[in-house]
Amino acid sequence: MNYLRKLLKTAIVLAVVLFILFFKKTNYFLILPGSAENLRDMVHVAGAEGRERGGFYMVTVLQQPANLAFYLYGLVHPDIDVRPASLLIPPEMSEEEYRQLMQSWMRDSKLLAKVIALRRAGYEVEIKSSGVEVVDFQEESPAKGILKQGDIIVAVDGEAVNLAEDVVTLVQSREVGEDVIVEIERNGSRYRYTVNTISSKEEPDKPILGVYVRTLSWEPVLPINIEIETGNISGPSAGMMFVLEILDQLLPGDLTGGKKIAGTGTINLQEEVGGIGGVKQKVIAAEKEGADYFLVPRENYLEAKDAASKIELVPVETLEDALLFFQKIQEEAANTALQLNSLTGYSSLTVLLTC
Repeated sequence: MNYLRKLLKTAIVLAVVLFILFFKKTNYFLILPGSAENLRDMVHVAGAEGRERGGFYMVTVLQQPANLAFYLYGLVHPDIDVRPASLLIPPEMSEEEYRQLMQSWMRDSKLLAKVIALRRAGYEVEIKSSGVEVVDFQEESPAKGILKQGDIIVAVDGEAVNLAEDVVTLVQSREVGEDVIVEIERNGSRYRYTVNTISSKEEPDKPILGVYVRTLSWEPVLPINIEIETGNISGPSAGMMFVLEILDQLLPGDLTGGKKIAGTGTINLQEEVGGIGGVKQKVIAAEKEGADYFLVPRENYLEAKDAASKIELVPVETLEDALLFFQKIQEEAANTALQLNSLTGYSSLTVLLTC
């Protein structure tokens, strides 16, 4: 009888512990390696031919709310990062609002990629936009009380903006603590305000206004039909890879030189490649796919280097950096082919002379 009582107590304690571990919520998320997706399956340029070898790969990360068990597991697993929810989903936003913002950024990323790639290929592309809307503010934002939700930003430091990415780029061209002049439209009138920049929590060297913005109903006028289907994947971090895949389909030859190229990074109309989050997990996903190279924004290079075990990292700051790298691997592939042809010719000559 005593044995049964002890067994029952043990079972109850175990059940309570398991309940706490798996049902106790935390204010943390797990950042896990996602997948590496061949962009030829997602990007379709009208009239483009298929590639025989190589490929460009978009890499993803998974963000999973952590119960207590997963939180503890994430703390000890080398491939997983544990992040406070406040660093991923702004406290001022609901999860649904944040999801919609990420979807909006993905849409902008796709449209930007089409414009940049087509312009690189020599096409004229017009952009039509309704402006950049102020969506919300971070708690410590110096713009609170100056700008308002629903304001339409039309210029930053005297330079007209059409896209949310334009606003981010112009603000980040300043130093932390410098003033930025923001021109907005509100209720049919125009106003100009001076707002001081502050340091980003996630990246202290980056100046921000602490304002969440999104582009309102902008569309490029495309001379060629380009479709990009990404399913439930959201966010702006695949922008550079979209550009490269579109260019690879637009231009003759094979940019990849027959290699598997994974990578990540935002991109703006000035063709500047911006940093992203979760780079460690993205490198791991690329290595699992067997990619030969990983294109990484230069500001994420050191973090990527710590995660890479066999893949070759290629740090880039601009689209031009990436294209110069592809030129190099194409030249190497051509030289290898010449050497093989030379060896083949020599072998045939030897056979001819000895017969």
